[in-house]
Amino acid sequence: MGERLARYGFPSGHPFGIDRHGAFAREFDRRELGARVTLLDFPQASLEDLLLFHERSYVEFVQRSSELGVGALDGGDTPSFRGVYEAAAGVVGASLEAMRWIMARPRRRAFVPIAGLHHAARDRAAGFCVFNDCGVVIEALRRRHELATIAYVDIDAHHGDGVYYAYEADPGVIIADLHESGETLYPGTGAEEEQGRDEALGTKLNVPLPAGAGDAQFQQVWPAMLAHVERFEPQFLILQCGADSLGGDPLAHLQLTPASHARAARDLCALADRLGHGRVLALGGGGYDRGNLARAWTEVVAAMAA
Repeated sequence: MGERLARYGFPSGHPFGIDRHGAFAREFDRRELGARVTLLDFPQASLEDLLLFHERSYVEFVQRSSELGVGALDGGDTPSFRGVYEAAAGVVGASLEAMRWIMARPRRRAFVPIAGLHHAARDRAAGFCVFNDCGVVIEALRRRHELATIAYVDIDAHHGDGVYYAYEADPGVIIADLHESGETLYPGTGAEEEQGRDEALGTKLNVPLPAGAGDAQFQQVWPAMLAHVERFEPQFLILQCGADSLGGDPLAHLQLTPASHARAARDLCALADRLGHGRVLALGGGGYDRGNLARAWTEVVAAMAA
């Protein structure tokens, strides 16, 4: 499983390199977490899977780019390479398999480290994200499992714009997104005023934090985020737990510690249990300091496995 997930990464010193998975795996082994979890294998996502969220013309563009292996899939942040289609479809396949595993068992949780690619839109790549596995999972839960209400919680430093704008007018997708303010960080979106629109107004909660905000600010706003999610009684919870919100990340300016990630995972698992289904899927998201992502993600796993 690890080798296949590790293929999703970009060459030539790109911040999102293929070594990110290895950094997590070493800390996972050091903490002996393997004895507390089940490791899953997974298939590559099919074209049918990808088309749950993405437009066919875009998927075909990625296929062509993957064969050529040159250029960029967006304005330049997300380069193409030979096999990028298979690598990106592998991430989606991992998230879908984790979701299926959760749905087949009562009160189960799962974590996928190289996943949570929340910037990709239905018709384009963005911000290191080729296919939006979060969106594919949401669509699969609705169309294949007939769930009506799904919560998406995001504590990555960057606003999850690919998820937010895909579901901005959809009242069945509840969003609570904590991130560094768009005034100081890509993608420049996620203002407090963005609360959904039309029938979905009020189902979305964006919580932008100023550069330099840390655990104290997280502790202040997190209860309101949790209450927002609980109010809608979602049937499945997704946590995008990007580690770039930790202090020292080279691409962001927040100062959280792994304790915030552990609390988010622990509280969402408790909420899922209170709602009677126990379903929580955590996705690794961003994080470009390898030590940070290793510590944050293993704290999430430990909290979910407790």
